Amino acid sequence: MSMEELLRTTDITLIPLAKTILDAEDIPSFELDVNMSILEGSIGILPRRLMVRTADLTRARRLLELAGVNLAG
Repeated sequence: MSMEELLRTTDITLIPLAKTILDAEDIPSFELDVNMSILEGSIGILPRRLMVRTADLTRARRLLELAGVNLAG
């Protein structure tokens, strides 16, 4: 199973929001870089990434865009 990056952010509230939206539509996701961001403390300079299956990427992007999530940065 291949996965692709859906979202990369330093906003600690954005990943849980995106995961909630995806979970509601039965789209599995996996968060990367959690441990790195914990190690850096509360500085907020290391982004976290949210990954989804390649087959779900287009649908996941569409759902987040409809919910007003900015995927550009």
